[in-house]
Amino acid sequence: MNIDACFQLGYIVRTHGIKGQVIAFFDVDYPEDYKDLESVFLLISGKLVPFFIDAIDPQAKGRFLIKFEDTDTIEQAEKLKGISLYLPLTELPELDDDQFYYHDLIGYTIVDETLGKLGTLRELFELPHQDLMAMDYQGVEVLIPVQDEIILRADKATQTLYVNLPEGLVDIYMQPGSPNEEERNDDAN
Repeated sequence: MNIDACFQLGYIVRTHGIKGQVIAFFDVDYPEDYKDLESVFLLISGKLVPFFIDAIDPQAKGRFLIKFEDTDTIEQAEKLKGISLYLPLTELPELDDDQFYYHDLIGYTIVDETLGKLGTLRELFELPHQDLMAMDYQGVEVLIPVQDEIILRADKATQTLYVNLPEGLVDIYMQPGSPNEEERNDDAN
């Protein structure tokens, strides 16, 4: 399984007991949708490794008590602490027409209400306090906060993301002395 064909479900927080059980946190909007999993992929040494689940028991607030097949001791479970859990993209729940997953937006054209067509969504960064979209605009990377007030809608048919950017956001990246000025100068030479 290729990591690009998967999404991160969560990660293993700690061990539980002495019989190989672990506590995992599912970092998704609706963790209860995953209470009947039979298997997951664990990212071990940069590779996705399938792990089959003997038992899974929902706990509180996105936490699950999991017993994997062939993980029968606390020592085996200790090696799994901090490891990320993945599932194939095909396991994502279906969305309504007006909803989208972040990864689906890569390559969309960004159109602002005021400025018009800006550029292409190149990458998404999921950070602890703020998710950001990276857009190429006139050879410069512009970071756009992912917020309901900014993202108006996504048109899947035309692969267009309509936004209402805060006034002056793009200008900050284009001014002399901005972090991207050196990139613009390199492109011009």
